Amino acid sequence: MTEMRKKLFLCLPCICLVNLFLYGFVFLSVSLSHHPPASGASRDKLRPSPGQPVQAGGAFWATGLDESALWNLLQHMLDRRHNPLLRANASRPAGNGSEPPEGGATPGPRPPLAGIWAEQREWSGPCRRDPRMAAHLGDFNTLPGHVQDFVVSMHCREYPLLIDQPRLCQGGAPTLLLAIKSQVGNFENRQAIRETWGRGGQLGPWTVQTVFLLGRQDPSLGSYPDLGGLLQLEQQLHPDILQWDFRDTFFNLTLKDVLFLRWFARHCPAAGFVFKGDDDVFLNTGELLRFLAAQAAAGASRDLFVGEVIVQAAPMRDPALKYFVPESFFKGGYPPYAGGGGVVYSGPLALRLARVTERVTLFPIDDVYLGMCLLRLGVAPSTHPGFRTFDIEEKDRAEPCAHRHLLLVHRRSPSQTIALWRRLTDPQLQC
Repeated sequence: MTEMRKKLFLCLPCICLVNLFLYGFVFLSVSLSHHPPASGASRDKLRPSPGQPVQAGGAFWATGLDESALWNLLQHMLDRRHNPLLRANASRPAGNGSEPPEGGATPGPRPPLAGIWAEQREWSGPCRRDPRMAAHLGDFNTLPGHVQDFVVSMHCREYPLLIDQPRLCQGGAPTLLLAIKSQVGNFENRQAIRETWGRGGQLGPWTVQTVFLLGRQDPSLGSYPDLGGLLQLEQQLHPDILQWDFRDTFFNLTLKDVLFLRWFARHCPAAGFVFKGDDDVFLNTGELLRFLAAQAAAGASRDLFVGEVIVQAAPMRDPALKYFVPESFFKGGYPPYAGGGGVVYSGPLALRLARVTERVTLFPIDDVYLGMCLLRLGVAPSTHPGFRTFDIEEKDRAEPCAHRHLLLVHRRSPSQTIALWRRLTDPQLQC
C-alpha cells in the first residue's frame, strides 16, 4: 500500500503539469487571435479606418466562434477539423443555422452550413456552383456580381488543366522558377518577358525556368474575340504555359496560386526558389539571383518569403473598390502580406504552402490569402527595399541606373520592358 501511495504522489505532479500546459496553450491561442499584427508602414489605400480594430488572420485556432461573417465561420470549421483541442472546446455545432447573420434577412431558406460544408468537401467531381451559400450572407443580393460569384464557388478547388507542362523541370531542377500570372489575351506581355528578364536557361552558375499561369477567358468581362486557337499555337512555339479550366478573374487569382502550388509540388518540387509575379512587372533577374545565393550561403533560405510587405491592413468596405470585401463575409484585419505584384520564396516553403492551403479557406484577394497561409505556418514575410510594387519616382522610370540594384518594379509595358532591359544589360552601361 505504501508503494502505491509513493507512485501516486509521483504521478500527481506530472498530471498537474500536463493540465497546466494544455490550459496555457488554449489561453495563448485565444490571446494571439485577438491581438493586432505588429505595427509598421502600410499603404494609405489599405490603411484601416480610425478606431477600427485590426486582428490578424481571422483568428486562426481561436476557441470562440463568430458566426456573423461567413469566411470566419468556415475557417473555424476547418480549424476544428484539424485540431482536436479546438473540437473539444467547441460549445455547439458550427454553423447550425439557428441565428441569421448580420445585415438583414437571408435571401431564402437557410440550410445548416455544417452540412453544406461536409457535402462540398466530399464532392470529387467537377466544380459545381452552390447557391445554398447565398443564404449565409444576409446582404448577398446587394453585393456586386463578382463577390456573389466568389461566394457560391469558393469551395471549388478541382479544375482540370487545359494546357500542361509536366516535363518542364525534367531536365534538372532550376535554381529559380519564374511563375508569371497572365491572361489569354496578354501575348505581348509574355513575349516581352521571354525576350528579356524571363529568357531562362543558364545564367552564370544558376538555371532559370519560366512558366505562365492562365485561366480561361471570362466572357462576362467584355466582348473579346476567341483567342483559344492562338494560345494553342503559342504554346507549341513556347512550351511554357499552364492553363486551367476556370474563369480568369481578379477574385480567382487565389485559385491560380493554389493550383500552381499543387502543380509545383508534383512536377517541380526540387526547384530552389520560386518567383511569383504579374506579367506587367520588370524583374532584375541577375540581381535577384545574387540576393538568393547570398541567402542560401547564409543558411537563411528555408523560410524565405520576400517582397514589399504590407502590415496592419484592413478590408475595404466600399463596394465600388476593386478590393471590396463585405463585413458579412470577413471580419477582422489582414495578417502581414507581401504585395501581389511580385514575391519570391524558397522551394521548400512552396511545398509547405501547397499543403497548408488545404487548411485555409479560399479568400478573394490572393496576396492576403498567402499571408494567411504564412500565418498558419508560423512564417513571417520579409520586406526587401528592392521590391517596388508601387513603382519608383516617375523621373527615374526609364533610367537603367535607377534599376541597377532594384529587384522588381511594377508596372512596365512590354515596350518599356524591352527598352529598359536592353539598356540595363548593355556592357557599356556606366552608372
